[in-house]
Amino acid sequence: MDQNKIAFTIEGKEIILETGKIANLANGSVLIHAGETTILATACASKKPIEDIDFLPLKIDYQEKFSSIGKTPGGFIKRQGRPSTKDILISRLIDRSLRPLFENGYYKDTQVLVYVYSYDGLHMPDVLAICASSAALAISDIPLIKPVGAVRVAYIKDEFIINPTAEEIKNSELDLVLSGTEDAILMIEGYCNFLTEEKILEAIELGHKSIKTICQAITEWAGKIGKKKNKEGLHILDQKIIDEIGSKTSTQIAEALTIKDKKLREKAFDEINEKVAEEYKLNTLEPIYSKRDVAAAFKKTSSALMRKMILEDNIRIDERKFDEIRPISVETGFLGRTHGSALFNRGETQALAVCTLGGENMAERYEDLHGDGAHRFYLHYFFPPFSVGEVGRSNFPGRREIGHGKLAERALMSTLPDQADFPYIIRLESNITTCNGSSSMASVCGGCLALMDAGVPIKRPVAGIAMGLILEEEKFVILSDIMGAEDALGDMDFKITGDETGITAFQMDIKVEGITKEIMEKALIQAKKGRVHILEKMLEVCPKPKEELSAHAPRIANIIIKPSKIGEVIGPGGKQIRAIIEETGVEIDISNDGVVSIVSVDQESMDRAKAIVKALTEDVEIGKTYHGKIVSIKPFGLFVKIFNKEGLCHISELSHERIENLYDLFKEGDPLEVKVIEINDRGQIRLSHKALLSKTKE
Repeated sequence: MDQNKIAFTIEGKEIILETGKIANLANGSVLIHAGETTILATACASKKPIEDIDFLPLKIDYQEKFSSIGKTPGGFIKRQGRPSTKDILISRLIDRSLRPLFENGYYKDTQVLVYVYSYDGLHMPDVLAICASSAALAISDIPLIKPVGAVRVAYIKDEFIINPTAEEIKNSELDLVLSGTEDAILMIEGYCNFLTEEKILEAIELGHKSIKTICQAITEWAGKIGKKKNKEGLHILDQKIIDEIGSKTSTQIAEALTIKDKKLREKAFDEINEKVAEEYKLNTLEPIYSKRDVAAAFKKTSSALMRKMILEDNIRIDERKFDEIRPISVETGFLGRTHGSALFNRGETQALAVCTLGGENMAERYEDLHGDGAHRFYLHYFFPPFSVGEVGRSNFPGRREIGHGKLAERALMSTLPDQADFPYIIRLESNITTCNGSSSMASVCGGCLALMDAGVPIKRPVAGIAMGLILEEEKFVILSDIMGAEDALGDMDFKITGDETGITAFQMDIKVEGITKEIMEKALIQAKKGRVHILEKMLEVCPKPKEELSAHAPRIANIIIKPSKIGEVIGPGGKQIRAIIEETGVEIDISNDGVVSIVSVDQESMDRAKAIVKALTEDVEIGKTYHGKIVSIKPFGLFVKIFNKEGLCHISELSHERIENLYDLFKEGDPLEVKVIEINDRGQIRLSHKALLSKTKE
């Protein structure tokens, strides 16, 4: 194999990295092949750094091309446009994996674009996309410190599987994506069916072994063909500025860090910043130092002081113990007209969760490389700017909102009832009305309470907690239920959901290398204690789901019909089903296996719709009696409609006595009780009214 390619094997599955064939003008470009799945990752950077910013302007966009499976998007517009939710979630996975590993002081505009060009339905593209992006950066001149690898881990029939197929993951109790370097794990995102902490640790440890293989292969390849790293323009903050700012502000910052109330604490920090800006002439044309340097020095000073408070003085900002949870309050049934609602408060974070129930028409439709489908349960997360006391954008959801919503959604999925037991489509809203850390976990707690308030018979309630870490060399402290400042200035954000017996979801982002198995194990154990405490507070207010649905929630009735009868309910061009909907006002959905789902808030309308469907689909049987309607009168007899079929009741079968003129006794539209006495091989039905009459009565 030439130097433009490298191959390695993960659990018997070959992966090939290739460069030099396409996209050669990018700083780095890599094709990754696994089976017949092929993904292109490119990395480009601006020639000059952006002035006056103190963060990495990294933009990552992942897109699954429908052409990769020989398909075009549904709908009128065939050009792929806005990224799908799945594209955004995978873009976030790539970003979270790579962002911690760029050189300090690197502020150039950097873009990583990833496209799935071929997909075989077996080798799932998300983890391959992380590896390809890492390789593209590793062989480029962009200053990535070291490469990253990523794998997926499944757990099927008591056995862990590395990089399972899409079909295998459907049967797995665990869906874990993890990425890291040869030395440490940096990012974890996983969902499971109440697995224990021990199983999660085992999966992470096993996955990291494969990550090491990937990282070693990319490092070796980059050493042979990679470009020299361009470190020109790195902005390294002068220690002199840090010391100077620290000497002038440490006392005030230390005092501000002891203020429990977020708004008052931020006000104190604003006052310190104003004094610093005035002293260093930051708002003039000739500042003593740049705004960027002063801001960075201020942040470093704040971080160092907070970390010292925690590591040496054993004091958190709000004076809690390391494993202590902020005060919790819960209120269910908060909104009168909704199907279910809950207001969940934990410290200065507040989530207003709303549950809405509906029929199949309410399902969230999607289209991806595995085909079309519909989500029966989905959660939408809203983070308006007023929740943090700011003015900001409030239209389309950003990537963070989509990511937080999906995490909370997947955390609750394991506890939902089976469709057969609860046929509703379920939509949850989590409205973050106040935020000071861990709003996604508040969404899990509030969402679970809203489900129970709506009468959804969940299997078991769950809660969520966010854990933090302060790490200095060999010394570390795990923090339970972190607030915003501890997240911003700390080293880890580890979110875990579940109950006292198992975990349903977990997500971890690490800002530093060095997270050992010991640290992760302690974090999981401490998190379990915290989420059990939160769950107990929730169950004090709402111990179990309501036994009855809200009066405002629709009711659903399912009727099973023969699949061959579906056409009779739908009618030519949908004429029949539209007529039923117009007449009764219900919603109707019919599955391919013959389940007719009728949704209505009015029982009378539902009963009418059920009767119509039954009339259209029930078969007429010999010997049975039916209440029919006369649709036509002829000299020789009456044509009577039973359900959607017509039968002939001959004049001789109408009475024990002779009838001279049918028109004198019957008229069209009259009801008539009849008995089926014959159905011939052509489907013609013979009826009798006489068979139901006694001679004495007559």
